[in-house]
Amino acid sequence: MTIKELQKLRESEDKVEFKEAKENFPWNGGSHTEQKERRKCFLGYVVALANEGGGHLILGMADKLPHKVVGSDFVEGKIGVFEDAVYEKLGIRVHIEELFDEAGHRVVVTSIPSRPLGRTLKFEGVALMRTGDSLRNMTDEEVYKILSEQEPDFSAKVCPELSPSDLDETAITILKEKYARKQNNPAFVKLPISQILTDLKLAEDEGITYAALILVGNEQALQKYLPNAQVNIEYRETHSQTHFDKRKPILKPLFIAIDEIWGYLNGRNKDNKISEGPYKFDLPYFNEEVIREAALNAIAHRDYSINSETVIKQFPDSITILNAGGFPKGVTKENLISVSSVPRSRLLTDILEKTGLVERSGQGVDKIFRITLSEGKPEPDYSKTDFFQVELSINGEVADTAFAAFISGEQEKRSDDNKLGTFEIIGLHHIKEGKSDIVHDGILETLEKEGAIKRAGGTASIKYVLADAYFELKNQKAEIGGFRTIDLERILGLLKTTKEVKMSHFVDLFEGDLNRAQVKYLIDRLLGRVLDKKGSGKGTRYLFFDGIDDMESIKAAINSDVFQFPKKEL
Repeated sequence: MTIKELQKLRESEDKVEFKEAKENFPWNGGSHTEQKERRKCFLGYVVALANEGGGHLILGMADKLPHKVVGSDFVEGKIGVFEDAVYEKLGIRVHIEELFDEAGHRVVVTSIPSRPLGRTLKFEGVALMRTGDSLRNMTDEEVYKILSEQEPDFSAKVCPELSPSDLDETAITILKEKYARKQNNPAFVKLPISQILTDLKLAEDEGITYAALILVGNEQALQKYLPNAQVNIEYRETHSQTHFDKRKPILKPLFIAIDEIWGYLNGRNKDNKISEGPYKFDLPYFNEEVIREAALNAIAHRDYSINSETVIKQFPDSITILNAGGFPKGVTKENLISVSSVPRSRLLTDILEKTGLVERSGQGVDKIFRITLSEGKPEPDYSKTDFFQVELSINGEVADTAFAAFISGEQEKRSDDNKLGTFEIIGLHHIKEGKSDIVHDGILETLEKEGAIKRAGGTASIKYVLADAYFELKNQKAEIGGFRTIDLERILGLLKTTKEVKMSHFVDLFEGDLNRAQVKYLIDRLLGRVLDKKGSGKGTRYLFFDGIDDMESIKAAINSDVFQFPKKEL
């Protein structure tokens, strides 16, 4: 867009906002204290234009026709930084470019995408829209209308010109067999394809749906009618490299493609060796159930109106899956596991559920978390997901072999109807990480009653740690600089949740293992190396030195030559 083209635009009709903004145009509220004034900033106008369906913010031109060019110094020399800052703040990607007139005056043009369907953007907690030269709060009616927007089910739409001859016979056979087995209906495999398509709502009077194309369409039909259904698997030897070492494109009916996807990824799978106490077993880096579920979720829940393809990036130690479109309406990173959402492609998801390829709607992510954490691996990571793309990273390395063995032992001793579920395992993971305060009280009560966790700390501030079986699996006889590893693990867990503790908290922590005198001797030995104290007498509080926050930093501090410990043993 040229400056001459910009000068012909009208603010309301062309979804554009002009501001002179010669110097010091505020980025985020400026020095103002009143909300009505703070919102008259770059981010405020970006929010308002996005809520109106997208548009352009022009800085360096007068707002009245013919929009005289006056020049602006906004984000001069820092365009990329500010584009990243908008994404970090609002979760949308804007594009900022500079234009110059004959006199060298600088104009800054920011292209702003529309807000996501069914969602408003907010500046400092307020959804904004433009009215003349002002920015105003959206009314309740306006907000409700946006929130009530329904995302159309692309998979239920009829694919023009798609005919039964475009369907893959092998994929149809798989569909029949899986549906018959899952629904306990053996007669289903004998039905003609026309009846199957009708019974499963994969065909209407007007024709065959996109869901049928995705599930059982042959390669030629997919290439012709829906090429963005392709899944690209990229392998990289290291995380730092940009270009892939190998690439495998897969464009086949989903009932065939999913096996090929897993087979290709599994070809580079390897095992974690678990050997903790009586538990000796192998855990693959990439769990088949987890990867299949994650891949199927990406394919089923992606936005097919966006032309980009699903990408699976494989590294020796992890897999990242990216699919077009953000989370379905109502789903956020915070409620991902607990929310009951409406799938973006309801018909497609319904068939996957009825054939047993995926869990019930909303429960696939539960499985991903439950299995991954049970294996002692890091938490599945959705942190890079935004409005336009879901990104899931799964780390295959077992970070805590003792936790994997501990969960295995817990499950072995439980009856089939009392196995640890997703929320219990997530709770145990948080407790292991010293975050018992974020675990639901009901989960804590159940786990404590069943002996999977125990209390640590004084009655004024109850904290929890895993049962002794976990610490025993971490080899309580192992030592770091003359200290039992189990003792250091317990202290780390306590001080992760309570930054400053009293001696009585330590005594409670070691109840049944060390007496008060032994506990005091242990803490005194750690003073000056990993622990500091402040106050005196009953007011004494203990805390870690700065930089001491995990077992590696504890080990480094204890093994340092700066301080020599007494050689006496507990």
